[in-house]
Amino acid sequence: MNNIQKRPLSDLGYNFIETTLPKGKDEYYLRNEQWSRQDQYRRLLAHEVEALVRNDNSSDDWNNIFVSHEFNPQLVQHCHFFGMVRIGKLEPYYLEFHNLRLPVGLYNSTICACDFGDNVVVHNVNYLSHYILGNEVIVANVNEMATTDYAKFGNGIVKDGEPENGRILMELCNENGGRKVMPFDGMLPGDAYLWTRYRDDDQLQKQFKAFTEKQFDKRRGYYGMVGDRSVIKNCKMIKDVTIGTDAYLKGANKLKNLTINSSSTAASQIGEGCEMVNGIVGYGCRVFYGVKAVRFVMASHSQLKYGARLINSYLGNNATISCCEVLNSLIFPAHEQHHNNSFLCAALIMGQSNMAAGATIGSNHNSRGADGEIIAGRGFWPGLCVSLKHNSKFASFTLISKGNYMSELNISIPFSLVLNDECENRLKIMPGYWFMHNMYAIARNSWKYVDRDKRTDKTQFIEYDYLAPDSVEEMFTALTIMETATGKAWYALPENTSKKELTDKDIRKKGKELLQDNPEEVAKLCILVTGMENSTREVQLLKVHRAYPLFKELILLYGIKNILSANKPSYLALQADIKTARRGDWLNIGGQLMKADTVDTLKSKIKKNRISGWSQVHEAYAEIGKEYTTDKLQHAVACMLEIKETPLKNFSPALLAQWMNDSIQTMEWITNAIRRSREKDYKNPFRQLAYESEEEMNAVVGSLEDNSFINQTITDLADYKILVSQIINEWEL
Repeated sequence: MNNIQKRPLSDLGYNFIETTLPKGKDEYYLRNEQWSRQDQYRRLLAHEVEALVRNDNSSDDWNNIFVSHEFNPQLVQHCHFFGMVRIGKLEPYYLEFHNLRLPVGLYNSTICACDFGDNVVVHNVNYLSHYILGNEVIVANVNEMATTDYAKFGNGIVKDGEPENGRILMELCNENGGRKVMPFDGMLPGDAYLWTRYRDDDQLQKQFKAFTEKQFDKRRGYYGMVGDRSVIKNCKMIKDVTIGTDAYLKGANKLKNLTINSSSTAASQIGEGCEMVNGIVGYGCRVFYGVKAVRFVMASHSQLKYGARLINSYLGNNATISCCEVLNSLIFPAHEQHHNNSFLCAALIMGQSNMAAGATIGSNHNSRGADGEIIAGRGFWPGLCVSLKHNSKFASFTLISKGNYMSELNISIPFSLVLNDECENRLKIMPGYWFMHNMYAIARNSWKYVDRDKRTDKTQFIEYDYLAPDSVEEMFTALTIMETATGKAWYALPENTSKKELTDKDIRKKGKELLQDNPEEVAKLCILVTGMENSTREVQLLKVHRAYPLFKELILLYGIKNILSANKPSYLALQADIKTARRGDWLNIGGQLMKADTVDTLKSKIKKNRISGWSQVHEAYAEIGKEYTTDKLQHAVACMLEIKETPLKNFSPALLAQWMNDSIQTMEWITNAIRRSREKDYKNPFRQLAYESEEEMNAVVGSLEDNSFINQTITDLADYKILVSQIINEWEL
């Protein structure tokens, strides 16, 4: 039975705070803290009351209506007021936004205990309760817009007197709730990542909860706010929502328990048919056309469109999800997922990712409970109709070919193509696929995300380069795998059977020797690996003889490019900075790369309360970001020396000059490979079937010669050569 309460009409608009008020405070004390203009209002004059009554307005007590000195009662018509209402300046103008033109004033609305800034437009609001509207706000054709005294505006806290089971939690990465976090306004991708990891560290987890509790006031009685110049039209229900400036809400069905961040430089929009409950919308976000979002955080400049469903998930900055369904996932910045029939569930996706139509990532049906997870490094691109099983893990820039992958995968080789060969019943992995066959895509991926990063707050330094500490460390792992697998494949041949018992070191040494000195022999081998698929079938590595030298060449380039970008005045200055150069583990903390040691230090400071709040965590991110260039330089030099098998003490100007010149050849190869991989699209006769002539094709898709990205890489190559020559001369190498 519905619990419909009957109360005296005289109570409507009063007694907003249902718990006991602090001593000496009235129900408006928090409202007055939120709205600093209260001293600029006055009581109505007698002739103003008469004018309001003539205009078919009513109030339970006209003495509780306060107005500014520039109040015009003719601009308030057919309204019913309950409780204390404060109205700012009303002047005889109309406001226009996107061709909607409405006169300033309050018309045909029921208003309970609200404050209004100057020259607001309120038209046809059936019920407007406990809201503070800023200057030049437009609210038109809204069924219900109200705030409760326990409003939390999407933050995962509980108010005074509320039970713990009323807390909103986001169950990220795992459907069983074992990695749940408390969403909060201002939550960065790094915050979500750190909180979902290290679940066995009770002290760290308690600190994260305490940070969130401390950041927000538990007192009841805060009003919803609508910032200056925001426009709300044709919406059905808005409840417990606070809205920044310059926001645009049109045609939404239901918005409940939300913070919608918006500003003049990063305006947010929510469009037709959307239903959003229990979440945070970041600055500059776009949400359109039937989106459903529940228990979520959208970081700044992210987008949901065309019926997308985002549930129990964190969507990183500059990410776009259209049409599809995303559940229980933590997604780092720069994610793209555009198609109606893709599905992402219980996953950690570390950014620069793109999911194709029909991809199902992943399925829990191989477990006794809904407790599986997928972990994918940067640049994760599952292809058409890929179906993956929990638990699976993928190195950076893994491309998965169309297919149903029946077993769990652990792909630890970056830049790979993964192929399910059903004819041979083998899983096949091609290391370095991108470099050999689609250099255009991998290079453009890094460029476009830098170009599209619209964040106004760059607290976290997001790495987009495909050659970075995380991916390069994985390349070293891949080199070891390729060496060992090649050695095993060679010794597996009957004519190469060893008479003595071989150690892993012996096998790897032989594989390395073959890869360096006899790649033609390697090309003939069937190279198998273990530990990459949870099945009994074979897993084969393809084109190892080509990928191996490419990885080494690119690691050298990684080192040289970081030396060149460091802007050191001399070779001696470089030497001083790389005295402690060493390789080590790096972690992707919400798109920001950090040394594992740095993360350990950060966690230690948090546990010892030397970092005592989220704002200080964010300050730590910024400080770590400032050191990133130096840390990456040291890592890059250490990697370069290791790949060249040169101790730091033997590093010399002559060697550096030689390696710099070698890197020019690598850059030339990359530039040519970028053009060649795109050129294939123009020379493919089947692609030309749609056009009557080459001229028509160029008119439709643009000519190869006019491709701005390719032309930019040619310019970059010329600049790179000049820079190398300049450094060699200036440093007297």
